[in-house]
Amino acid sequence: MDETTVIEQLSNYKRIIARIKVLENYSVGAGITVSRLNQDDQLMELHRRLRGMPSYMYLSKREQELETAAHAYLDKYPSGIRAQLRAVPAGASDADDDKALRDLRAKIEKVIEARTGSKDGYEAVVERLSELQDLQAQRDQIDAALEALESYEPDYAKLLRAHYIDGRPWNESARELNVSRDVFYRWRKKAVSEYEKIAK
Repeated sequence: MDETTVIEQLSNYKRIIARIKVLENYSVGAGITVSRLNQDDQLMELHRRLRGMPSYMYLSKREQELETAAHAYLDKYPSGIRAQLRAVPAGASDADDDKALRDLRAKIEKVIEARTGSKDGYEAVVERLSELQDLQAQRDQIDAALEALESYEPDYAKLLRAHYIDGRPWNESARELNVSRDVFYRWRKKAVSEYEKIAK
């Protein structure tokens, strides 16, 4: 990370926050928003609870057959629904396994359809959810770096917030910090350098 990247990252902070708000309110159908999918993934919570139990206690005979086929043909078990759908092979060497894999794909597609309201729109929802998670990670990284900087150089953190995040010109930022122009530019250079070291 260099000075230009630091300045760009801090200057984009408000845009990141605005985009997060837009994405959180994006409707995916049935009154569900992307933020709800992100925060309240009930299927994953149920899966976590069921994971500790033997599968014969909660799966039907047919579902146990699907589970057996999945274990035989899947080499990894991704957590995202889109990744799970991609992980299921299109076909199998055995006719029964082939049918089981098709059924498994159909069940995953039904979950996607139930969440999005349409089969066609699920990829758009997944993309928006991924973008939301990426932006939230960027926001959290900036917040954490500024908090860390504030813990040992509070004036530097205040300068970065005022000048880059809030977009105030140097004279307003300097007035807020009660420093001269020369001190402002000296601190700005040091603040960017310190932020750069923390945010690596």
